[in-house]
Amino acid sequence: MMHASDPTDLSLLHRITARDTAALAELYDRHSRLLFGLILRIVRHRAEAEEILQEAFVRVWTRAETYDARLGGPLPWIVRLARNFAIDRLRARRSRAAIDTPAPGGRDAEAMPASDIQSPEAFVLDAERRQALTDALAGLPAEQRQLIEAAFFDGYTHSELAQRFGLPLGTVKTRIRTGMIAMRLHLEHGV
Repeated sequence: MMHASDPTDLSLLHRITARDTAALAELYDRHSRLLFGLILRIVRHRAEAEEILQEAFVRVWTRAETYDARLGGPLPWIVRLARNFAIDRLRARRSRAAIDTPAPGGRDAEAMPASDIQSPEAFVLDAERRQALTDALAGLPAEQRQLIEAAFFDGYTHSELAQRFGLPLGTVKTRIRTGMIAMRLHLEHGV
């Protein structure tokens, strides 16, 4: 994973703003694996995760000019886009599930589509990435880990977490940020 304010990413975003398709392709190559892993962890469906990843990069293409460097690096901005798309899709799926009543022997009884089958190499790479993230997350103090898991994988906002855990909003934000920094250091340097 690259540093959050990587000058290469910043340069690529500027080129994307100028409608350079090669810059979008390069940005995709640099970060699609990380984003796909995050999205897949949230939606838990490979084909849906692939769609969301594409939607996120379409949004980068169409909204690159809205990126504000004062609010953080390009990678965190793109991660937020992807994460928000995934959480929106998950919420929409839950809403549909609450409205729809599945018929006996319906879609749930169908076999997994062929598009969801991974090659052995991809399976191993995904497993290694998952293990690295799991190790980084497990190395955090419980108060940071719980907040990060609830925010990134369950879709809670910082305000919702403050209310749910009975903590001041600033404490929630600080614990999540500190935990994310520790995870990044672990992933980059094995610290």
